[in-house]
Amino acid sequence: MGCMVSQLASKFAFFPPSPPTYHLQKREDGKLTVVSTVSPVVPIQKAVEDNSLDILVVDTKHGNKIVAFYLKNPYARLTLLYSHGNAADLGQLYDLFVQLRVNLRVNLMGYDYSGYGASTGKPSESSTYADIEAIYECLETEYGVSQEDVILYGQSVGSGPTLHLAAKLPRLRGVVLHSGILSGLRVLCHVNFTFCFDIYKNINKIKKVKCPVLVIHGTDDDVVNWLHGNRLWKMARESYEPLWIKGGGHCNLELYPDYIRHLCKFIQEMENFTTEKRLKKIRQNVNLQTRSSIGSCCTCCGEGCCTLACPGCSECCCMNVSWSINCPECCKPGSCIKCCRLPKLSSCFGPCCCIRCSRPSCCVKCSMPSCCFPKCARPSCCCMSCFCCQSCLGKHKGKQNGECL
Repeated sequence: MGCMVSQLASKFAFFPPSPPTYHLQKREDGKLTVVSTVSPVVPIQKAVEDNSLDILVVDTKHGNKIVAFYLKNPYARLTLLYSHGNAADLGQLYDLFVQLRVNLRVNLMGYDYSGYGASTGKPSESSTYADIEAIYECLETEYGVSQEDVILYGQSVGSGPTLHLAAKLPRLRGVVLHSGILSGLRVLCHVNFTFCFDIYKNINKIKKVKCPVLVIHGTDDDVVNWLHGNRLWKMARESYEPLWIKGGGHCNLELYPDYIRHLCKFIQEMENFTTEKRLKKIRQNVNLQTRSSIGSCCTCCGEGCCTLACPGCSECCCMNVSWSINCPECCKPGSCIKCCRLPKLSSCFGPCCCIRCSRPSCCVKCSMPSCCFPKCARPSCCCMSCFCCQSCLGKHKGKQNGECL
């Protein structure tokens, strides 16, 4: 039932131009060229001749052949992979691609989904995922583009395949969501939960994207409500300053000056956002989280230390590393290695409950006599071989023949 509903939803989600606005022809030299039915083809043919445009046919894992335009910019440092909306094809988007390539100073790869333009097959959610994966693989193999130099751009329905791929690529340079959707069903009605038969569940995938995310949305969008964009922006792990275009609709945001201005700013910052800077930022965030999760501060070094300080420990040597211990409840990461490091003991086969002993002279109390070192006559007291315990053995007031009382 869910599969049938999902297929029905796909029929309402995709509206490829019919007839297509272009078709392909092969020239005498073997290169592909475009014959457009809606606009002059001279600029496209000229671009093919001067090698600034490559027209590609790419095979997908679903067995479809999809058409892609690769526009080259000799000054580009980044590549934009553009996934268009549900009612357009490459013939209608070529002029926009040229403007983005020039103004943003990027290489641009645009493609038609299966069943769109001159691409074969039928459009569906799963086929668009296969389409964008095939195009990204083409960028890697044919043009040597790594994910660190790729910015994914998804418009409307294109936000679905964009976030699908972005969730799989941890080192992407950035993501742009243009009039993006939370999910297919949420476009039709306001629901607070996700059905199994819903399509393009971006609301779940946005949390997995590990690169900066720019959200662009019109405040008067009557197709995909502005609330979709706002929530995607809030849910992103690394949100970039959003662009809310006042009065903007669903299909006209490119006409506003703020659109290209804000995109240029984002691209420039992503160009300067090197891998080294990004790793440094990640390390800083990890360190902050680690420090906030550690217990009280140590008096000698000011760093977070073990929450169970040994009464006999006058000095503390704290190291911000996680030690492998057989009782994690006792000592936390970054604990004092002098008073609380408990080495792994192979003779302990049961749960070790290390708790604070009522006698300051004994560090720990263990219910498993088999893990005692050295052996104790009293199973209630297990002096384990941590640094403090070894020093405690000679200090027990009631010591008799090396045994703890």
